[in-house]
Amino acid sequence: MTDEEIVVAFALARLDNANSDLDLEDVATLVVRRLSPDQMLDLATRNLAERDELRGALFESAVEHVLRTVLTARGPVD
Repeated sequence: MTDEEIVVAFALARLDNANSDLDLEDVATLVVRRLSPDQMLDLATRNLAERDELRGALFESAVEHVLRTVLTARGPVD
């Protein structure tokens, strides 16, 4: 899954839940829940590599990667 695909999936999940008061981490969780096990493993692996860690929880690492990708795409806050 590319960074662009992550951002699009995040935006769609946010639109699907526009009436609820979900924070960004909750939306990232929804994105990861929709992924296949292989996609989730890929995101978790990429997150652990970025953090220079050898181990971590699969689901939480994948959610963190989605959140990190979306926040990076949004750019710096003024």
